[in-house]
Amino acid sequence: MNHASTPSVDGDATGLSSAIAERRLSCERVMRDHLDRIERLNPEFNAIVSLRDPEALMQDAQAADAALSAGRYGGWLHGLPVAIKDLAETAGLTTTYGSPLYADNVPDADCLMAERIRSAGAIFIGKTNTPEFGLGSHTYNPVFGTTRNAYDPSLSAGGSSGGAAVALALRLLPVADGSDMMGSLRNPAGWNNIWGFRPSFGRVPDLPADELFLHQLSTSGPMARSVRDLARLLDTLAGETEAFPLSLPSEAESFAAGLDSDVGGLRVGWIGDWGGYYPTDANLLDTTRNGLEALAAQGAIIEPIEPYFDPALLWKSWMALRQWSVSAGHAQRYEDAESREKLKPELRWEIEGGLRLSAADIHAASVIRSNWVRWLNGAFSRFDVLALPTAQVFAFDATISWPRQIAGRAMDTYHRWMEIVIPGTLSGHPVLAAPAGFDDRGRSIGVQLIGRPRGDRRLLQIARAYERSAPWIARTPPAISQAAM
Repeated sequence: MNHASTPSVDGDATGLSSAIAERRLSCERVMRDHLDRIERLNPEFNAIVSLRDPEALMQDAQAADAALSAGRYGGWLHGLPVAIKDLAETAGLTTTYGSPLYADNVPDADCLMAERIRSAGAIFIGKTNTPEFGLGSHTYNPVFGTTRNAYDPSLSAGGSSGGAAVALALRLLPVADGSDMMGSLRNPAGWNNIWGFRPSFGRVPDLPADELFLHQLSTSGPMARSVRDLARLLDTLAGETEAFPLSLPSEAESFAAGLDSDVGGLRVGWIGDWGGYYPTDANLLDTTRNGLEALAAQGAIIEPIEPYFDPALLWKSWMALRQWSVSAGHAQRYEDAESREKLKPELRWEIEGGLRLSAADIHAASVIRSNWVRWLNGAFSRFDVLALPTAQVFAFDATISWPRQIAGRAMDTYHRWMEIVIPGTLSGHPVLAAPAGFDDRGRSIGVQLIGRPRGDRRLLQIARAYERSAPWIARTPPAISQAAM
């Protein structure tokens, strides 16, 4: 195969979509170029797993071209190669959840998210790697191994959407889905210099699910290299369904419409490290805060704010609600002694914590969460968005499980170093992860922008303005230039 850089892997998904629809570029060429890049880079970075047979994929691409010739257009993703996160069920395609318990699991049907992506014309080429059952913001598992950071393969890719983020950054995929409970869209986006969008809860229904009302921490969402791709994929993923009673009404207009908007006078509240509550790596706050200059350059006003709310209460609420959710989803596996031994220690710890909780504990946690949302909504009388880093550390050594300390402060759980993402998760508000730049070692970090309740559209407009003044977004991983040699 030819390893030269090609337009069909270097452009964004929206541009590729237009080129295919206008017959300026064939689906066959797009598939060939992406498979070439995957063959060259994926063995080192391990972003895409369960890759389908290349000959079969080329046949699918040829069929997509034939459909266009016959006047049948499948949608904006027509003929584009897509790999679905390995936590999401895909018909006829192995779905392992990163667990040896499901190493040979091949679902009979797509989950709703995958169904919507497939219905928009995408060709599923495989899956993107994830931690076991999505737990922990570091993508490694006993089935497929470790996914490596796109900018430095000695470092973690983040997670749990680590495979998706790295595949996007390396141009192995034009666009990707992700999911987010504790920063699983936001952290890997920040560490791989791409965009991640955690939509308002209910914007993207998650089905199938055996429980439809109580567990409201996690949501699926789009990841992309451009804001217009982010918005287009949100169009595909979003939309109410009677099968998910808490789903938000479908929008009358595309999220990609009217993206270009003035941000003069926009008020951004910089929470930063919450007055020192969150320990952070050296220079991380400065790098992240400097990223907001992309908005300041267009007239936005950046002001520091320390929420008049005890962040330790948020952690208390989070621990109860997360362990309750995790234990409910995995209790059956834990009860079976044989399968229990195959669960990662962090998962067993979560389950055991959840099993000790009472109904009163859950109620108290929900009251804290409710009070936080009331405070946050009050803050939006003064600010349009609130901002924090996407993580408390830069990407760490890929060979360790998780960082044991930050700035000399011990981390008492496997996810305490990601505590900075829970204000956005607990709010249920839309949260954008925008690339904020690089440190002097070439490690990227992102900034979280928390939007108003159900303000997904406005947050995407703010992201588009940010994109116009953030040249570091164009910085590509070293492996891409090496692949072109």
